This record gives sequence, C-alpha cells and structure tokens, in this order.
Amino acid sequence: MADFGSEVETFRAEARDWLEANFPKALAKDPMAQVAKMSAQPESDDARAWRKAMGEKGWGVPTWPAEYGGGGLSTAQTRVLHEEMAKIGARNPIGGMGVMMFGPTLIEYGTEELKRQHLPGIITGEVRWCQGYSEPGSGSDLASLQTRAEDKGDHWLVNGSKIWTSGANIADRCFCLVRTDTTKKHEGISFLLIDMKAPGVEVRPILLINGTSPFCETFFTDVKVPKDQLFGPLNGGWTVAKRLLQFERDNISAGLGGGNIGQTVAMPTVVEAARQYVGLGEDGRLADGDLRRRITEHLMENRAFQLTVRRAQDEAKSKGPSNAAAIMKYAGAKIAMERNELLIESLGHQGLGWGGAGFSEAEVQAMRVMLRSKANSIEGGTSEINLNVVSKRVLGLPDPK
Repeated sequence: MADFGSEVETFRAEARDWLEANFPKALAKDPMAQVAKMSAQPESDDARAWRKAMGEKGWGVPTWPAEYGGGGLSTAQTRVLHEEMAKIGARNPIGGMGVMMFGPTLIEYGTEELKRQHLPGIITGEVRWCQGYSEPGSGSDLASLQTRAEDKGDHWLVNGSKIWTSGANIADRCFCLVRTDTTKKHEGISFLLIDMKAPGVEVRPILLINGTSPFCETFFTDVKVPKDQLFGPLNGGWTVAKRLLQFERDNISAGLGGGNIGQTVAMPTVVEAARQYVGLGEDGRLADGDLRRRITEHLMENRAFQLTVRRAQDEAKSKGPSNAAAIMKYAGAKIAMERNELLIESLGHQGLGWGGAGFSEAEVQAMRVMLRSKANSIEGGTSEINLNVVSKRVLGLPDPK
C-alpha cells in the first residue's frame, strides 16, 4: 500500500525549502505589497520578484495542468503549500480575473491553440484580463446585450460598449460577450477574446463613492478581432458565459468570508476594534452587550460560511463549481457587508473619517472599505439574481405566476 503521508511530508519539505529561497522576507512585513499588481498599484521590486518566482514555478495556480505551466499539484499538496505559505506570511501574488474566471473556463472549454496562447500569461501573472459582460442597458438581463460583432471574412468587427468592466484601465485583454445573431437572444451570443490595446478600444474609469475607480466604461468602435479569438462555438457563447459565472461566484464568495475587496492597508478585525474603541467591562467582556451579541453571531455565521466554502471547493475540484455557487455568493456578500458595518460601529466617531488629521490610515480605510462592500451584493450577479438561480436551478421551484 502506498504511503501517501510520506509523499505529502516530502513535498512539505520541498515547499518549505523553495519558499525559504524565493519569498522576499520584506513582503511578510507588508502583506498588501504582495497584491500590488492586482490592485493597480506600482509593483515593488520584491513584489515583482515574488510574482515571477511563483509564476515560473506554477504555484500561483497549483492545481492547473503542468503542461500549460500550472503547478500540477494534488489537492493534498496544494493544502500543504498553502499551510507553508501562511507560516511565513506569504500571499499568492498570482490572481485577477484570468485566474478566478477565464482561466478555469478556458481549461474546460478552450481549444488547444487558445489554451497554449493564453494560459501561460495568466499563470505567470504577466497578462491581465477584464470581463466584458454588463452593458448600460443589459445588467441583470445580460442576454439582452447589444454589442455587435460582424463577420468581415478574416476578422470580427466589434462595436458597442460595456460597463462595470473591473480593471479595464490596466487590462491587457478582455473576455467579452458579443451579439453575432440579432434574430435570437441567448442563441445569438458569442464569446470573443479582445486585445485591449487594439485601435478603437476606449476605457473611462468610473469614480466610486469610496474614492477609487476599479470599474470602467469600455467602448468598442470598429475594433478588429482576429477570427481565431472566438472562444467556444459561434452563437454558443451563452453556455460558456454561464459556466464562467459559476467560477466567478465561487471565487468571489470564497474571498468575501475572509477579507475585504479594495483593502490596501492593514485594518483591525471587528473584535480588535471593539476591544480597543468600545472597551471592556469589569468582567473582561465587551462593555456593550448588544454589540457583543451581534459580533458573536457574525463570527459564528462567518465561521460556518468559511467551512461550507471549503467543503464546496473540495467537491468542486472533481467536477467544478455548480449552481450552488449562487448560494455562497449571496451569503458571502451579506456576511462581508455585516462585517464592515460592525467594524464602523465599533470604531464609533473614529469610523467616520475621510481624511486629514485626527484619523489613522486604518480608520479612514475602514470607512472606504465599508462603502465599497455595498457593491458585494451587486457584482458577480446581484443578490436578487442569485436567489433566483437558487430557486430555479437548485431547489427546482416553479416561476411565480
């Protein structure tokens, strides 16, 4: 009988030695610097070196096929790698929409030519992708999209616009839904891969209430796209698009339970903030009993959510995410918003700062992150749409009459 325990421990030693040799120690002191590239900040020398090392090793996407540059690791090895990274304060520098959404879909649906063309850049973090789905008149009813792609013989000619294209201003390429047949709705949609540096592509960042501009308007005016950049069947893009949405919801929900989108500096946890700003009573417990109760309920709900996400991810490794990802996305958005609202409440008047003297960087960040978290219930499928998915495709309930 094979001794898988010995194999795992052998890999643990390999991972530990490799991390010791390649992880820049300075990054452990500033974890946010490790994700600078994904948050559109200039990469430091250490962050760049760490990304290149992980990209060349393939460990940024540890379970992806080794033949395309991925890590090719087993589930057990991947768990060990994450454990060893956590011990030294190392975060995965390879991420973004290429990893979260497009890459897994490409592995499942792409031709060999498209895989070999696009997967290496995603795996090394050299190529950044954005998502061309929503349009000004096509949000929740995504299939009503009107961006056109006309067949011009040796290329597609794309005209139209997209909105809420996260990171479009720094993206190299866009996975984009276009209409190739105006006589049908869902069956008239195709999936194109567009070079964001191509002539005719214009991007305008949208200023959000928290002072950042992660979302953009994107305009396509007579943009030429090579014929070989059609992903999936002609007029069969809707099937591919739905699968990608499952990966998106699965990845967003996994992140919502443990972190904050848009966070760029370290912030206190809800418990830390409550202890510091609200204070403890003579019994050593949080002085505000009602706040103590609500924080406890939140922590229990979040812990149950994280365990459920982990179980769902283990199940998805064999067959990919299912429509149950809509449940996790809905729950994750709710929990993330509750966490940030509780943090602001715990900070008291120090949580109301926007800038200037009297407020620490972490306090200002808490307010901006709380405002940003409101979008958690919209992006990646609104909470209402996700509840509809659960109703129809998970529970099998009939449409309301």
